[in-house]
Amino acid sequence: MQVQDAIAKADTLIEAMGWIRRFRGKTTVIKLGGSLLEDQEAIQHLLLDVIFMETVGMKPVIVHGGGPSINRAMEQAAIEPNWVKGRRVTDQQTLEIVEKVLAGEITQYLTDEIERLGGRAVNLNFAGGSNVLLGEKLLMQDEDGSSIDLGFVGQVTQVDRAVIESVAYANQVPVIPSMAIDEHGQKYNVNADTAAMAVAEALGAEKLIFLSDVNGVRRDKNDPSTIMHSLTAEEARGLIRDKVIDAGMIPKIEACLSTLSRGVRKVHIIDGRLRHSLLLEIYTTSGVGTEIVQSRKLAAAD
Repeated sequence: MQVQDAIAKADTLIEAMGWIRRFRGKTTVIKLGGSLLEDQEAIQHLLLDVIFMETVGMKPVIVHGGGPSINRAMEQAAIEPNWVKGRRVTDQQTLEIVEKVLAGEITQYLTDEIERLGGRAVNLNFAGGSNVLLGEKLLMQDEDGSSIDLGFVGQVTQVDRAVIESVAYANQVPVIPSMAIDEHGQKYNVNADTAAMAVAEALGAEKLIFLSDVNGVRRDKNDPSTIMHSLTAEEARGLIRDKVIDAGMIPKIEACLSTLSRGVRKVHIIDGRLRHSLLLEIYTTSGVGTEIVQSRKLAAAD
């Protein structure tokens, strides 16, 4: 029985070998959402996956949010959160909390955990003077065309690709909080999904992976067994038209399609709570989430 178990493990490694060779030296941007940071066990398994990816020659880059942790810190400071169109209104006091929690505590925690688990990581935040996301104030309009002031909420306008790549090619994992700074030194709170997209586009990443609390795009949003493991951009647009993809999943899929159109080869949506979901998605034939590509022809050419 022990020999058979060992053979099964060897077969798994052989299956993974082709994918390891294909993605060696390729950059994968991993967007880590704030909700997953609440699950310490899930985070440890995800970070072990990241360390494995780096060990076998991939170049993983982590971009993270931290909404629940920020909410707790605001509650402790007796500050009522205010949201407009899914964005956190960020005044000066809120910005200070966001920076302390997001660019300080969470980024340092992830970096320390990677080191503790046997990997190497670099914290790319304001504290080290190496924040790599440059940005500007985000301007939004209401339905009637009037401007919406969200305070210190920004969008990424430029990514310091050289710094990120120098860290990755030194066999270390860059850990990037979703905050940006402008040319005058003003800091901004940035949506983590859009920050990850900007990083993936700037690096010409092979993959952008959104770690979520759902297993991917489903034909029936309430039934995990109806997951669609692979979609082209055209098929995804059709699912939106047919209202199979609806509500909160629409902006995420539209963001995925935008990213594909700007050079990122594949976008994945996977359930980060599933043990070793990153490895199962990247290094097995079937995967465990939804992979979105521009076309089947481009996917087959990989």
